[in-house]
Amino acid sequence: MKNVRAALVAAVALGMICPLAAQEVTFHGQVRPRTEFRDPAAEGAQSFTSMRTRVTLAALLEDDVSIVIQLQDVRIFGEETNTLTDFNADNLDLHQGYIDMGRFQSAPTAARIGRQEVNFGGERLVGAVGWAQQARSFDGARLRLNRDWGSVDFIGFKTAENLAADVGTDAEFVGVYATVSSMASGALDLYGFYQRAREQAHMDQATLGARFAGSGSRVNYRAEASIQLGERGDDDVTAFMLGGRLGFGLGPANKGRITLWYDYLSGDDTPGDGKTKVFDTMYATNHKFYGFADLFLNIPAHTAGLGLQDFAVKGSLQASHDVTLRLDLHSFRLAKRGTTSTAHLGEEIDFTITHRYSSNLGITGGLSVVIQADGLADIGRLTENMTWGYLMLNATF
Repeated sequence: MKNVRAALVAAVALGMICPLAAQEVTFHGQVRPRTEFRDPAAEGAQSFTSMRTRVTLAALLEDDVSIVIQLQDVRIFGEETNTLTDFNADNLDLHQGYIDMGRFQSAPTAARIGRQEVNFGGERLVGAVGWAQQARSFDGARLRLNRDWGSVDFIGFKTAENLAADVGTDAEFVGVYATVSSMASGALDLYGFYQRAREQAHMDQATLGARFAGSGSRVNYRAEASIQLGERGDDDVTAFMLGGRLGFGLGPANKGRITLWYDYLSGDDTPGDGKTKVFDTMYATNHKFYGFADLFLNIPAHTAGLGLQDFAVKGSLQASHDVTLRLDLHSFRLAKRGTTSTAHLGEEIDFTITHRYSSNLGITGGLSVVIQADGLADIGRLTENMTWGYLMLNATF
């Protein structure tokens, strides 16, 4: 609680001081309530409303030195049963707080040090998980090299520190991510990441891969592949992931679009042999990829180590200047059957409507239906069909 109060005092004091010392100071804010309904949930049907509130201060201190401080509060409506007696800031946290040395998007060399969001590529392996109210940020440093042909990022993050209270391990996440954006047909990403953890959560794992994405007047496309090598627990790791997407614009000004989609994440049906072939999606924004109902947020845990195949057809329509409709159809299968009765997990239908109410307020609603197959029950995820829906307001300035 003392740390939270100190952060608030520092933010307020900085807001008072920066106009005198900085060349440019900007404030941003967000309030994002979201009501969700899920049936079945852990205990029958479930409905609740959560809300994210953010305040961001960005200050340009000198020509090439700037800071960002972003505080957020994430809560569920009703968790403080009496705000007259419970007025502690239990859910307030520092989401981002960093120093930029050099203009990050344009300087030949720039560094970002502190707590920060990171999104690489399509967030397949490293993303901020913006859908989650709390989202994800990392503690550490990022070095950016901007060149005529593209950019290179070097990252070094501390993900666990055993000197901290209630943390039983040391862990780091480091890597390099290069984007060649000067190609006429698209952009090529090449990357390598390394994860190390000690004590009870032993990991010594490298992930190497490539991603190519581009678009034409009516066509967009993406292809990517990753391989993982090293050690995870007591097992040697050899795993891989393949993904592809092909989209077509429809109608005048491409107001309609249809996309064909396939992902393959390797699995292992021979556990206990000292080797694992299970692909780990690391720090991905999985909500974007494997169905909005979020049955597969934690891969490989949510696929019982058997991997995943996702066949999808996705459609969108710009119905008017302020309304967008989207319909996604997924068919899920395990990559390895193991001891399950079938590799077929089921189908998911996701319908989303987005309305731009004003320049500062968006309204989004969604409905997802999961048609459960026996494979989902066999891996302990779902024993019946599921319905999930939400309504979300997003106000920003």
